[in-house]
Amino acid sequence: MNIQSIATKVQKWRQYRTSVRELSRLTDRELHDLGIGRSDIAFVARQSSKA
Repeated sequence: MNIQSIATKVQKWRQYRTSVRELSRLTDRELHDLGIGRSDIAFVARQSSKA
């Protein structure tokens, strides 16, 4: 593994954690309005960090 690939993985992990944190702060109503269930937060965050 080179330094660039490690840096990319760290960046994606940070983006994932940020997404989880922000989505977790929303109310159930706000999540519902977005079409996301509370149990879907990790999945949605994982998908956003892949983009």
